[in-house]
Amino acid sequence: MNVQIRRARPDESEQLTAIAFAAKRHWDYPESWIQLWTRDLTITPEFIAGNEVFVAIREGRIAGCGALVVSDKLSELEHMWIDPPHMGSGVGRALFEHLTRRARELGLSELELSADPNAEGFYRRMGARRSGEVRYEIEGQPRVLPRMKIELQPKQ
Repeated sequence: MNVQIRRARPDESEQLTAIAFAAKRHWDYPESWIQLWTRDLTITPEFIAGNEVFVAIREGRIAGCGALVVSDKLSELEHMWIDPPHMGSGVGRALFEHLTRRARELGLSELELSADPNAEGFYRRMGARRSGEVRYEIEGQPRVLPRMKIELQPKQ
């Protein structure tokens, strides 16, 4: 499997947003939920310009994306989305490994993330552990998002 990783460009925001929506729809969530998540699934040109956002290229097309969002208080892995036709192909692993390598280069000791429940197994396989939960309701349904941490070894 051949995957190249590069920085995302702000002019790719619509394409990355489309991948985020497709990835969320892959799990058969009600369309009304997808619409309620519009703001959370949208990747703006400003977000790309202001953070370290990367894309995974496979077969000449963007197959996924992921971002490092670093502040004084928190280092977060956000907007990790894989286009459904590429799920299970190694794209997610390649992107995740690139993001954690970049986080180490930045001197970060850990990354946090809020995982979709369907993605928790993937993050566990990548070495993340559950550190808590985010609980909320959507259209009267309780929802629990795993809050996860990735411990990063110092770069040797």
